[in-house]
Amino acid sequence: MKKNNFVSVGKIINFHGVHGEAKLGYSKNREDFLAQLKEVYICIDGEYKPFEVSKIRFTPKCGIIKFKGIDSLNEILEYKNCLIFVTEDTAREFLDEDEFLIDELVGLDVYDGDKKVGAVVGVSNNGASDLLSVKTLSKKISLVPFVKDIVTSVDISSRRIQINNIEGLLE
Repeated sequence: MKKNNFVSVGKIINFHGVHGEAKLGYSKNREDFLAQLKEVYICIDGEYKPFEVSKIRFTPKCGIIKFKGIDSLNEILEYKNCLIFVTEDTAREFLDEDEFLIDELVGLDVYDGDKKVGAVVGVSNNGASDLLSVKTLSKKISLVPFVKDIVTSVDISSRRIQINNIEGLLE
């Protein structure tokens, strides 16, 4: 059986009420993805334990999630501050054509035309867009907005990202 890789999709930040619901922290604009989840995993002592999602709703500040079989404040409290995961396969099902998992992007070489200019060492978000952290050949880190005008193509199989290196983008 193929070993599943797990992708973090949120964190239980606290309990909500006394009936086993939890406040869920997550990345912006992921409500549609989270609302479709039927099963998630919580890593406990290095083991990924499956939990069936019985319902999830959203407030302006967080998600409120309820797991089947967890019906009291005491039962949910033991999972406070735990990360919630889905399998990599599940995460991929919900990716749009131009979306990628962070793990796929980290380590890819970055090119401007035929010239290698660096490699991706991380991905972050400034609220407006995702940012690639690119370690340049001179070992400096530059933040590259992950937008079509700048990142013109991503080829996972050839481990290559093509950018339109506008002046001042990379030091």
